[in-house]
Amino acid sequence: MLSKLVKSVLKPSQANMYSAWPGARRTATLMWSDFWELSMRLLSPFMTSSVRNITAGKTATFETRPYKLHKLDEAPSATSSCTREEALLYYKQMQVIRRLESASGNLYKEKAIRGFCHLYSGQEAICVGIKAALRPQDAVITAYRDHGWAYVMGCSVTSILAELTGRAQGMVRGKGGSMHMYTKNFYGGNGIVGAQVPVGAGVALANKYLGNGGICVALYGDGAANQGQVFEAYNIAKLMDLPSVFICENNGYGMGTSVARASASTNYYTRGDYVPGIWIDGMDLLSVKEALKYCIDYCGSGKGPLVLEVATYRYSGHSMSDPGTSYRTRDEIQEVRQTRDPIMLLKENILAAELVTPDELKKIDSEVRKEVDEGVKIAKSDKEIAIQELAADVYSEPLETVIRGTTPFDPYTHMRLSKIINPH
Repeated sequence: MLSKLVKSVLKPSQANMYSAWPGARRTATLMWSDFWELSMRLLSPFMTSSVRNITAGKTATFETRPYKLHKLDEAPSATSSCTREEALLYYKQMQVIRRLESASGNLYKEKAIRGFCHLYSGQEAICVGIKAALRPQDAVITAYRDHGWAYVMGCSVTSILAELTGRAQGMVRGKGGSMHMYTKNFYGGNGIVGAQVPVGAGVALANKYLGNGGICVALYGDGAANQGQVFEAYNIAKLMDLPSVFICENNGYGMGTSVARASASTNYYTRGDYVPGIWIDGMDLLSVKEALKYCIDYCGSGKGPLVLEVATYRYSGHSMSDPGTSYRTRDEIQEVRQTRDPIMLLKENILAAELVTPDELKKIDSEVRKEVDEGVKIAKSDKEIAIQELAADVYSEPLETVIRGTTPFDPYTHMRLSKIINPH
């Protein structure tokens, strides 16, 4: 009876959708507004997402994944709205990061990238979701898996790839490389395991001191979660009620060691003890976005820091020297790709909600491929900086302008070539 009544008020395409998903897990705006209230009342017990004003406002509302709480009475929002424009932006950002990391891996294998290189493939929903919630006054600092973060914080694909290959068009003119990228309100990837966490607390202290209302998001991996300096940062942040959000990106493995073998307690969101915490499904972009909006309200109101655990997965090894298959099976990786991939999940949601069309997503895929390919060409062909420029922009206010080189007999002279990005 219910099935017949619902189908009677749906367009043929919508009736087919209803039949395809028993229990009416998803529905769309009805063609006839007279039946809207009736159908919503009939379907509401069965829905996990609802779409509103698709024709006019192009906005959909989705349920977020369940959160786990530590010392908190209220969870982040159980729903998240997404406009058509936001859906297209989020999809493009995640696709750029995925293809950017694929290109980075290839450049490393060609020896165009030297040193260390850590890829973010599989974890894209975290940086895109967090950035979607951040305001201009908020800051971010992360570890060495930072290429995707550099992109969402404003660096171009070309500047990232050129930085990886040590070229002049890199965002810091090729001097930082894979692990040290910076831009406005982004205090970089950091090569020392866990060292970015107390620095992030310091950035939060600066924001509080300046009174700009901003928070600082400090990200670290599950391997770094056992570092002593992480707990020191929790302590000082809580003592001073700093607007700090400490985020453990739990991708299951610290280098080649599973979390179960490395940590006596794998509930990283409770590690702050006296600091409240939240567990988040990091493969769902909108769940991450709503959690960060919650953090901004909480930390920005003077309540002090929060500790988040974002459950995610990395498809590549820890770094390029790690094939990533000696401590986990290929079947495990393939299962995550097929069932939990963050790009796939977003794509399914926004298509089912009729926010976008398959052709629009195919167009984005084509544009992203072209953008990354062009960046690769420049990263291979651009010039390197002159050796004298290695001593440029080292200090904000140098007391001495002579900088020692590899020996005391080959000094460099400090130069100011660029404007300071983050003066505090």
